[in-house]
Amino acid sequence: MPENGTNVKRRAELDIEARIRRHPVLPPLPDSWVKFTFNGRDMVGRTGEMVSSAVFANGEHIFGHHSKDDGAQGIYCANGQCSQCTLLINGVPLKSCIVPLEEGMVVRSVEGLPDLENTEPPSVSPPENISTDVLIIGAGPSGMAAAKELGTHGFDVILVDDKDRLGGKLVLQTHKFFGSEEDCRAGIRGTRIAEILAGEIQNSKGIDVWLESVALAVFSDGTVGIRKTDGYKIVKPKYLLVAAGAREKSLPFPGCTIPGVYGAGAFQTLVNRDQIRCSERIFILGGGNVGLIGAYHALQAGMTVVGLAEGMASCGGYKVHADKIVRMGVPVYTRHTVLAAHGEENLESVTISEIDENFTPIPGTEKNFKVDTLLVAVGLSSVNEFHAKAVEYGIPSMLTGDSEEIAEASAAMFSGRICGRKIADTLNGESENTPPEWLEKADILKSPGGAVEEYVVSDIKTGVFPVIHCYQEIPCNPCMTVCPKGLITTAGHPIMGLPKYHDGCIGCKKCVAICPGLAVSLVDYRKNSEFPTVTIPWELGDWTLEEGQTVVLTEWQGSPLGEGTVLGLKNAPGYPSTMLLDIQVPENIANRVAGVRVQEPKVTITEETIPEIPIPDDAIVCRCERVTAGEIRELLREGVRDMNELKARTRAGFGACGGKTCKTLIPRVIRSEGINPDEVTEFTERPLFAETRLGIFCGKEEE
Repeated sequence: MPENGTNVKRRAELDIEARIRRHPVLPPLPDSWVKFTFNGRDMVGRTGEMVSSAVFANGEHIFGHHSKDDGAQGIYCANGQCSQCTLLINGVPLKSCIVPLEEGMVVRSVEGLPDLENTEPPSVSPPENISTDVLIIGAGPSGMAAAKELGTHGFDVILVDDKDRLGGKLVLQTHKFFGSEEDCRAGIRGTRIAEILAGEIQNSKGIDVWLESVALAVFSDGTVGIRKTDGYKIVKPKYLLVAAGAREKSLPFPGCTIPGVYGAGAFQTLVNRDQIRCSERIFILGGGNVGLIGAYHALQAGMTVVGLAEGMASCGGYKVHADKIVRMGVPVYTRHTVLAAHGEENLESVTISEIDENFTPIPGTEKNFKVDTLLVAVGLSSVNEFHAKAVEYGIPSMLTGDSEEIAEASAAMFSGRICGRKIADTLNGESENTPPEWLEKADILKSPGGAVEEYVVSDIKTGVFPVIHCYQEIPCNPCMTVCPKGLITTAGHPIMGLPKYHDGCIGCKKCVAICPGLAVSLVDYRKNSEFPTVTIPWELGDWTLEEGQTVVLTEWQGSPLGEGTVLGLKNAPGYPSTMLLDIQVPENIANRVAGVRVQEPKVTITEETIPEIPIPDDAIVCRCERVTAGEIRELLREGVRDMNELKARTRAGFGACGGKTCKTLIPRVIRSEGINPDEVTEFTERPLFAETRLGIFCGKEEE
């Protein structure tokens, strides 16, 4: 490979404008580049990045067209779960989101049913049988925490993950974490937590890490098949721990498969892992923490968030997450849903509508937005298939993290630690000896958030003091633990209780810098009582504001308060990538200032024309085989009540993803027909979790 200087020139010559040039939190990725071709066009990408990301960064968002209806296909999950990003890579059809880019790769789109090339068989070793004390599937926060706990008890552990690095979804989380500072590193960014945990794993004895390795199946003889880069391994553990996380749920609506409609996790992968500017104008469906955080990550990357729709009367995520994006100028439409996405080859607009208490769209309330991206963040489904098979075959097995219960990563870390202790006790032949306080903390960290207290404006007009704009009980205590004088406490639970300030502030601003919800400001009347200084946290980069600039100030829930003048931006000592923004504000609003509006209202206005909405039967339920809701309904009305018969007659579930996306959508169609779910026979699960070339099972391929 040429040296970096030549690589930079090569990149400049091919003009990759989709790369994020600077990010307020993430350091620049290495300038190491390789050449490849896509449909005969010369391209460059970063060494080792996923092929899908490299193609996307070069402006190609359509990865092919489906053989059934010629519908355009592109990235959807970016996590190896669906098959929308399948490309012909050196002649082999592969999910491009999990294939690292190499020099000279020849990549082609999949158009219809392509003629496959004769390719060399994989150079792999014959299958190998391996025994271990514990096999952990998934190296995210819960899997790593469990491995570390088991390692401390002297057990041999194989930790398997299909990604190229440890951390799971932590590597995508640029925001600071909630929870307990002592127990789950609250106040530290997810990306940094991933680095810390990975370092602990690498320094632990007895833990064998297998990256870029896919768990394929759990077999009745107590073994688990693992596909590694060097061949097929058959692992026989004494105990199986499934920490495979979750996959995003999808939602069937007209246009749901248009390139540009994808999961919030895929968006975070492109933006925060691969630093690709994948969008200009974004709409988000779903007001849970995933959707709210996705909106904030988009703002950090300099993109416009046109709006967010949530079906319930209020967002299901933490209120501080919702408040901070509203303060920045993102409209949140509660009691709304998406009716349709519009566009031919790429997403062009999205139509939303109000819904009633039965979640039925209300005619006449439609709104249309011009966007190029729709993020679907409507919940997660646990990846628990391996555990279910283990239970069926009588293999000792346990679930942890999101594979057990969908919760925050802070809870997943604690869940993994508890499972590691339980397995250690079992293997030692001892009764369970998990400390009761661990179980109590685990339950607290899973809390979705409590009631919202009434907002009270501070009447203090002298000195310096923090204003805490956090009025919902959530598991979080960094502001209480960081104060050097112990002035922020709670009358309730030490983690769940609402923080309260007591007199005596010295103006150190640590509480402002550490708050994961950006919900603390500092008001200083000491120099100018008529125009005090308000300090708020700023995570959008020092290039976004300048001294002397006039900004629109917002209160805790986003309403404009008036204007202020930027006095300066400074790095918060000890808190990487967090800046402190000092603003001079009028005295009459100082105690209410919680944020600065980032987006002007004009960028989020609706389109005047509402496109015609196709009938719901056209909505595609099975993305792989392009099976619509109407096709499913037709067979249901004929009396079909067996998912396997639906699969045989429509091919829904036959696709390359193995039915992972449609198996949660078909039951929704069934329920919409008024059919009792108890009447329906479920899918028979496939024996292999991921598509695999047959030669890998024996170490060679023959005609």
